[in-house]
Amino acid sequence: MKTDYITFRSITPAQQAQRILRQAGVDTILQRTPRHMEQQGCGYCLRIRPQDRSRAVSLLQQSGIQFRKLYTEDQGLQEVLL
Repeated sequence: MKTDYITFRSITPAQQAQRILRQAGVDTILQRTPRHMEQQGCGYCLRIRPQDRSRAVSLLQQSGIQFRKLYTEDQGLQEVLL
């Protein structure tokens, strides 16, 4: 199953992002960022459906919530450049 990951430096912005996205009807799962995705130690990420990617990024940018990177799991893990 294809999944996108939005990574955050810490739990607080990840929780804020999850709250905003859920209120807008975007399904999310909050989890620790897998080690192979995180270069600067531990962090958190939200798993979202690829079809929600554009909407989720737009909502987070409008809300001023900073995230680190966006990854997609499509034929391996790849960073999505915004």
